[in-house]
Amino acid sequence: MDAMSVTEIMKYLPHRYPFLLLDKIIECKRGDAITAIKNVTINEAFFQGHFPNTPVFPGVLILEALAQASGVLVLSDPDMRPSQESLFLFVGIENARFKRPVVPGDQLRLESKLTRMKRNYGVFDTNAYVDDELAASAELKCMFKELDS
Repeated sequence: MDAMSVTEIMKYLPHRYPFLLLDKIIECKRGDAITAIKNVTINEAFFQGHFPNTPVFPGVLILEALAQASGVLVLSDPDMRPSQESLFLFVGIENARFKRPVVPGDQLRLESKLTRMKRNYGVFDTNAYVDDELAASAELKCMFKELDS
């Protein structure tokens, strides 16, 4: 699958402003890997308090952006998406590491590779880069949760 605009991303994710953290998908290989972009701008509200004189993009939001990219990877594949109405929830993090601060003006390249998918549970090897420098990495775990009707 080729690139995806933010409008196309919103077809797969329920997130909306201010919590949609993906600006575009550069590449999506169904059932395998995805590369997404998050443009970091000073206009984001959390920079008012994180930190006022030295704005730093929160590490937990880097992990959330990686989880959202992982969600698009699975939800854009009809063979992986369940038939019942559900949410693909972030349920675990292993080995999270932060290597450099991410600041306004940076562009995060978010990479997620599906390492295991069993029924409704997926494990992803993820990395976030600024230019070619590793900013963060983690193993993320997500699962489908049926919505009550």
